[in-house]
Amino acid sequence: MTIAPDLDATKTEHGENFPVASLLIAPRLRPHVLSFYRFARAADDIADHPTLSESSKFARLDALEATLLGKSDSTKAALPLRSVLAERGFAPTHPLDLLTAFRADVTKRRYANWDELMHYCRYSAMPVGRFVLDLHGEDQSTWAYSDQLCAGLQVINHLQDCAKDYCELDRVYLPLDMMAAHGTSVDALAETRASPALRACLRAIAAKTATLMPEASKLPLAVRDGRLGLETGVIVSLAHRLIGILLVCDPLSEPVHLTKVGAALQAARAGAATLVARLSGSSPVKRSGEG
Repeated sequence: MTIAPDLDATKTEHGENFPVASLLIAPRLRPHVLSFYRFARAADDIADHPTLSESSKFARLDALEATLLGKSDSTKAALPLRSVLAERGFAPTHPLDLLTAFRADVTKRRYANWDELMHYCRYSAMPVGRFVLDLHGEDQSTWAYSDQLCAGLQVINHLQDCAKDYCELDRVYLPLDMMAAHGTSVDALAETRASPALRACLRAIAAKTATLMPEASKLPLAVRDGRLGLETGVIVSLAHRLIGILLVCDPLSEPVHLTKVGAALQAARAGAATLVARLSGSSPVKRSGEG
């Protein structure tokens, strides 16, 4: 079977809401993190492609997996990660988990409730944090904190892009039972401004996401690697800030992303606070919405 060439990436690590292999990460590990990111980016672009058929998407995801596992060399986006796994002696569990989520994205367009959404996050987001922790040689006990952070980041992204996901992909990650409880439906996502009912629902989902953050906020102090501690401290702070924005802003009609300058200032403050906290053993955690 002939597999079509790799798709051009829709964005790079510089276009993400959160740092990806930033300068805080040890230089020797940064290429490894990027290999995982680019594998995930390739799979995401396949699953979200606007014109590929479902069968073509599955074929391309299968080709990514085959290349990752050394069964072919057909998909160049998987080759660097395959080398990293071999070099480090890692099983391919985390990237294979990611592919489970992206295969679901091809056909699954609605999520009934929060638990179903969290099950999706188990495969779409949590493997990313687990891979980074494994790469740094961290204890698996830190996964529990990372899982909550990664799930929170994923839902933040879903809230930010809720209108785009619906209008361009007919995909809705907002739990349907929460929408129904607030007297709204997926059709409301096609409007240029959120109705009062939809706004109430979006605030409720943002508030639910905030409940993940107390455990997530333990990660920067739980990891042994100091540079990773600073990196995760910055990410935790950005997540709190974005949840705060989503609690008060309408993602259908208002900016719900940080500007580059705003993100840089938030990151600088968070890095300093995390460094002090790691040195003193105290917590740098702030509630969602605090600066």
